[in-house]
Amino acid sequence: MAAPSKKQRFSFSHSGSQTSTNMPVAGQRDATGEEGRFVEGSILRITMKNFLTYDYSEVFPGPNLNMIVGANGTGKSSIVCAICLGLAGKTAILGRGDKVGLYVKRGCQKGFIEIELYKSGGNVVINREIHVENNQSLWMLNGRHCNQKTVEEEVKALRIQVSNLCQFLPQEKVGEFAKMSKIELLEATEKSVGPPEMYEYHCELKNFRNKERELENVVKEKASFLEKAKQRNERNKHDVNRYYEKKRHLDVIELLEKKKPWVEYETTRKELEGVKKERDEAKRQLSALKQAQTPMLRKIQEIDNQLKPTEAQIKAKTAAIKEASLKCKQKQDQLDRKNKEIDDIKQKLRLKQMEEEDHQKRINNTRRTIEDLKTELAKVGDQPDVTPRINAVNVELRHIQEERAKIEGEKADLRREKDNLAAECIMLERRLSDMNNLMNAKEEKLRGRHRDTHTALRWLRQNRQMFNGNIHEPMMLVINVREHQFAKYVENHIPFHDLRAFVFQRKDDMERFMTEVRDRMNLKVNSIAAPEESCSRRPPSRTIESMRRFGFYTYLRETFDAPDEVMSYLCHQYKVHDVPVGSDQTKAMIRTVIEEPYLKVLYTKDERYTVKRSFYSNKISTSNSAVHASQYLTITVDAEEKRQLEQQITTCHSKQRDIDERMKTLQKEAAALDRKDNELLAEKKRLSELKGKKRQLEQKISTKQDSLRQMEQSVIDLKTIEEETKEKIATVNSQKVSIMRAKLTMEKVYLALETVGLTAEKTKLENDCREGASELKITDQRKVQLTELCKGLLKRAKSICRMQPDESLPEDLRNAFSKLPDTLDEIDAMLNEERSRAECFTGLSESVVDEYNRREQEIKHLEKELEDKSNALNAYRQNISEAKERWLNPLKQLVEQINDKFSDFFRSMQCAGEVDLHSENEEEYDKYGIRIRVKFHSSTQLHELTAHHQSGGERSVSTMLYLMALQELNRCPFRVVDEINQGMDPVNERRVFDIVVRTACKETTSQYFFITPKLLQNLQYAEEMTILCVHNGPYMLPPNQWDEKAFIRRVINVL
Repeated sequence: MAAPSKKQRFSFSHSGSQTSTNMPVAGQRDATGEEGRFVEGSILRITMKNFLTYDYSEVFPGPNLNMIVGANGTGKSSIVCAICLGLAGKTAILGRGDKVGLYVKRGCQKGFIEIELYKSGGNVVINREIHVENNQSLWMLNGRHCNQKTVEEEVKALRIQVSNLCQFLPQEKVGEFAKMSKIELLEATEKSVGPPEMYEYHCELKNFRNKERELENVVKEKASFLEKAKQRNERNKHDVNRYYEKKRHLDVIELLEKKKPWVEYETTRKELEGVKKERDEAKRQLSALKQAQTPMLRKIQEIDNQLKPTEAQIKAKTAAIKEASLKCKQKQDQLDRKNKEIDDIKQKLRLKQMEEEDHQKRINNTRRTIEDLKTELAKVGDQPDVTPRINAVNVELRHIQEERAKIEGEKADLRREKDNLAAECIMLERRLSDMNNLMNAKEEKLRGRHRDTHTALRWLRQNRQMFNGNIHEPMMLVINVREHQFAKYVENHIPFHDLRAFVFQRKDDMERFMTEVRDRMNLKVNSIAAPEESCSRRPPSRTIESMRRFGFYTYLRETFDAPDEVMSYLCHQYKVHDVPVGSDQTKAMIRTVIEEPYLKVLYTKDERYTVKRSFYSNKISTSNSAVHASQYLTITVDAEEKRQLEQQITTCHSKQRDIDERMKTLQKEAAALDRKDNELLAEKKRLSELKGKKRQLEQKISTKQDSLRQMEQSVIDLKTIEEETKEKIATVNSQKVSIMRAKLTMEKVYLALETVGLTAEKTKLENDCREGASELKITDQRKVQLTELCKGLLKRAKSICRMQPDESLPEDLRNAFSKLPDTLDEIDAMLNEERSRAECFTGLSESVVDEYNRREQEIKHLEKELEDKSNALNAYRQNISEAKERWLNPLKQLVEQINDKFSDFFRSMQCAGEVDLHSENEEEYDKYGIRIRVKFHSSTQLHELTAHHQSGGERSVSTMLYLMALQELNRCPFRVVDEINQGMDPVNERRVFDIVVRTACKETTSQYFFITPKLLQNLQYAEEMTILCVHNGPYMLPPNQWDEKAFIRRVINVL
């Protein structure tokens, strides 16, 4: 040791097949001793029975830094698991088995954890008994049975947060710290070192902000809706004004229509008064006429007596004239028929003359045709014989038919072959489409789980030409499990950060890719360079045949297919070629199986086993976990089958193109044969026509001569026909002469003239009497009509005004009527004018006005709601402002304190680091986060701590120093860090250790657990430290035989 003069505190923890006890150097502490230095909630004692590697062990940590040291597999992390599970933590925090029963020592049915926590006024003792059979736990708090929720509340009251990585960092979660987002880191820091109300204020502020955002959206929506409603009403306002203007015109029209019948009634009433006066005057005149009518009546009687004999004579003469006219008409009809008969005879003669003329023309044409045919026949007689040429053409035509039949047969074969290829292509493309759909489903899963990787995948597909070597898409897309039941083994064996990693054949390609997607596109992606020497075909350490006796039936590599570079990396990194997969038989023989020296990782049907051997004692320690169901690799696409399908489809398309080309060639050949066939047929037709032309000409000449002889024999005798026509006309003329003409001599009767004077005189007298009586009658009728009209107009006027029959005109109507014209012409003119104006307002309806009024009410309601929501929004903003001040100022001070410590730690290591409060938008409180930036080399800039940029050792150093910066703020009772120094180089490990010792051993700090499998030599230690050495082996002493003082004396003598 570097400081032998100081007294270190040692404690030993034993595990193995024997029962063992862990005790501090000074014996068990009393209530008045060390306990006074413990922070409330610190761990005083941890007791484990049948828990993981322990049969029985009891650990007494110190109040400051507790170094838990021991070889791998001895049970250091078991103490961490006991702390977590004993304080009601979830198994997921530990990253091991998901069932609490898996933490019970193998072969035991139940395990036991007891933790004693320091608390002023009385310590808290928590007991947890874990049962394997049903994965249930029994809880006790201070000796009383309780439920898990009661324990959780007690733990929370002591400000213990085992789910917070800033307080509790188990071995399996060390890498998760650097992967935490800035937001998650802020929340974890608030819970860990902030005042109790800080995280509550933050949550309250986020809720206020969400409510403010909701109110802002509501106010914006209502303001937008209000503005739109106002705009719509403003647009409709003109129509509403026009509607009301039209209504005013209609009201005037209604008044005019009401007044018009009253004016009509008044006009008619006045007319009736005038008619009454006219009737009285007509009565007086008729009385005078009747007195003067008596002498006229006697004279009319004398004239009637003189007219009677004259009228009889006129009737007799009229009958004689009618009979003579009828006879004359009959004679005229007979003459007309004879004239028509003569016209028909002449027409027949003309037709015969035209027929004979046409007959002569046909004879002449036939004679000319015969002469032409004889001339052509003389020319044809000089041509050679064309029969041999016709025979040769027939031979060529038969040859063409044979060639065409061959081409058609070949085309039919090609069509059948093309149809078969098309059907095959459709089948292959359907299978390829099914595979692509499966690939798309896998890509959708990738996009849902890690969008940055999916974005980088799309970029890679568009820019693959930028790279020189092979680049494989994320492993989960290119790995194809041969059978579904193997997917869970592969997925449990390969971490997700590698499943989503791109695999590169060349490192320069990987660097170029990461520069593009990580640095320029700011995407969080993983990339892997395959080993330079392929490991994909590396043989296993044992053949599978030699393993079958244990129930193993295959190695993990044989359960899936992957590209060579991917398989090479998996064999190199995860030894998939040497990880056997077994059955239920393996599970039954597991105690025998794990004794095999070459097995490190193996799978049974539902569990994964990891086997470790102690470097010192060769003792075997195992851990097992359940194999989770597969999420990503159950969708399998055989890459080789897909490649073969694509190759077959390409071959099919190539064959189809060849067939199309051959079809085009055959089509051209067939077209050439068709052209030649048509030429030969035309030549054959011409030769055949030439051969038969002479015979045809002779036949035509003979036919024409026969026709000429027949026409010459059928000549018409026109002279005979003309003589017959003359005789017929003479006969008809003699018949016309014999028709008797009759002439009626009529006497003119002018007797009617004699009666004219008498009739005129009679008529004058009758008219005088009739006019007087008629005038009186008309006047009476006019009076009756006007009386009825007046009654009807009065009734109509009252009906239009909605008045009772005995009701007088209301005063309001009388006043309204007084402002309107008093004559019908003026009323009609005003009505026409008002109707014309009203008709100008088209397209208006009362619904527009109703909608306008309804929207006006809505606008008032919206304005009220908007005012209320705006007031509520202002109130929330005031609350946010107050909450922000309560939260942000202390938080800034806290982050500043953390930054000071963090920066000091990094400066002491000759590096640089800073912690700041980061937010892209000050008003988005759920986006606030803590950003850690570090620099380990003087030539580089500060870079944000991520899971990808820094190396594993740099991430461990940064994580450890951040936790140490929190340690001095002392808000939580204890912190646990498990094997964080793994991966650090010796220089950084020594520096970090010195910082841990200086910081964790101050009196103002809380309890600290530092778990490590090894320590460097010559480290600086402090007296406040407690060192817990964990041993494991078959030769451990039982607790009752352990002599602490003797052990210390031996150690001092050795030193």
